[in-house]
Amino acid sequence: MNITGTIDRPATHDPMKQVPTMTPSVSDTPARDTSGATESRQNRTREMQLIPEALARAHMHERLQEAESQRSAVRLAAARRMQRRAERASLRARRALAMAVMQ
Repeated sequence: MNITGTIDRPATHDPMKQVPTMTPSVSDTPARDTSGATESRQNRTREMQLIPEALARAHMHERLQEAESQRSAVRLAAARRMQRRAERASLRARRALAMAVMQ
């Protein structure tokens, strides 16, 4: 049984046992400039590694915005409560002054 492989998938990884026609000679294969491809691959890999960090940063930014809006809502509610309390105190003071003047 003769098992033959392809160029992409040789039957064996041992260069001495491969069929001579399957090993391309140096003159047949053109030299490729892979510096750009390697750099692009590294950038892509770096970007992929930074995606969780970017997501976490966006998530934290969203949470901070939420917390700030909650704090401003709490401050607004407290200010309205104090304003109502001050208005009631002012009304009581007016009534007391009116009662004092009438006596």
